[in-house]
Amino acid sequence: MKIALGQLASGSDIAANLAAIEKYAAAAAGDGAQLVAFPEYATYEKKVVDASFPAVAEPLDGEVCRALAATAARHSIALVAGVLETSPEPGKAYNTLAAFGPDGGRLASYRKIHLFDAQGFDESRFITPGPSLEPVVFETGGITFGLLTCYDLRFPELARALADAGAQVLLVPSSWVPGTHKTGQWLALNAARAIENSVYVAGICQAPPVSVGRSLLVDPMGATEEDLGLEPGVRTVEVSLGTLARVREQFPMFRQRRL
Repeated sequence: MKIALGQLASGSDIAANLAAIEKYAAAAAGDGAQLVAFPEYATYEKKVVDASFPAVAEPLDGEVCRALAATAARHSIALVAGVLETSPEPGKAYNTLAAFGPDGGRLASYRKIHLFDAQGFDESRFITPGPSLEPVVFETGGITFGLLTCYDLRFPELARALADAGAQVLLVPSSWVPGTHKTGQWLALNAARAIENSVYVAGICQAPPVSVGRSLLVDPMGATEEDLGLEPGVRTVEVSLGTLARVREQFPMFRQRRL
């Protein structure tokens, strides 16, 4: 199955962000991709999470998600993107991944559970964590995908729960904040989650300067099959269930683990 990684340079102009998503989704569909994934905060992003984030949040049946669903349907492609969803907590929003199928129907949604209160940032000041700890997976094109968001990548138990729930490809939409060693950590953690769970990992990041870029696909052996570098763009990559099965036969960790 071909999937596409859409590396954005999202800003505070929601219409411009949606136009970039539309452009890259069209290119991905034209290249034979059956799914295209975009970063965390794909539809609204700034260098610092502030009060404007909950101010622009909408329900998942709001205008922004309707536009994403229409893009998916227009190009007959599954689409995953980070959106701001209204929450019941005043002055806060959910940091949500929304997945839509080729018919425009919503396949899944995941509200980020590990908020980035680190490195001098305070995401939880304006974002509320998802109330459910259940792993979120969905199926399209005969492959099961699992969802996690950015800082979640540092918590291996979530990736393992997704693998236990049947995920064969982990999608990690992110806006990985730059800093000392941060790019190296981004690359290493995507590879680690792939190796320890015998899955593909697709890390889809915002481009600099807000984030580190380097969107990538890592195979179940931990090899990087694609790296988008630092510029916005879209790249089609292939995931193979045959490769995944061979790796799981070589390293039958799920049968051997004792904890």
